[in-house]
Amino acid sequence: MKITLENFEKDYIDPVEQQQIDHFVCCEMGRQIHRYIKAMSGSKQTMLKFEERLSTMSREEKEEAIARYIDLNRKALKGCDLKMILARSIANYCDTYQYFLEFTRNSRKVFYYYQRLKAKYLRFHEVFEENGKFGIIDHAGKVIVSAQYDFLRTPYIYVDDLMLMPIIAEKDGKFGLILPDYKETVVADFVYDDIALRDESPYFEATIGKKKGYIGRDGQFTEK
Repeated sequence: MKITLENFEKDYIDPVEQQQIDHFVCCEMGRQIHRYIKAMSGSKQTMLKFEERLSTMSREEKEEAIARYIDLNRKALKGCDLKMILARSIANYCDTYQYFLEFTRNSRKVFYYYQRLKAKYLRFHEVFEENGKFGIIDHAGKVIVSAQYDFLRTPYIYVDDLMLMPIIAEKDGKFGLILPDYKETVVADFVYDDIALRDESPYFEATIGKKKGYIGRDGQFTEK
């Protein structure tokens, strides 16, 4: 499309502007997760761990990590006003109040960035059923876990370090843990009679025969 003075404001998105607003939105979303962690645990060490993990990532990696965090901890969105996050990001980008007013009066542009924000950070997976078995697809419809399990329990739990959490799965009458990594990597073998989710580490409580204990997210079983 040819850019002219007449269609510039209406049809054109400046790539530098977009890059900067993406940056400020990412910072604001990180701040939102930071506040959530603080409210959940009150641990300075936990917040520092979160900040340290993010600090080693590119902006694109941070976007993916934060989106995955929100997917597993959807309570982080409670009290999160996405429009306010966008408004703060636009304000950070604009160098004068007058420019900020002109920007926010452009409803088409604001709507574009609002949809962009949601597309980047609200990426929810879903459990699906096929021939009586269960699997998981990501926000784009790509299969994360194939439909070969009798039961799946996705880990909607509080995690603070952006690590990928295992999923409780049942196959052939036994429970195990697998990773939602598109490879179905087995973390804990399918030998358990039951696995239940906990709100804190170790995140899984398990029963195997007469033994009861805990499974860490590394798959190691520790008897009570």
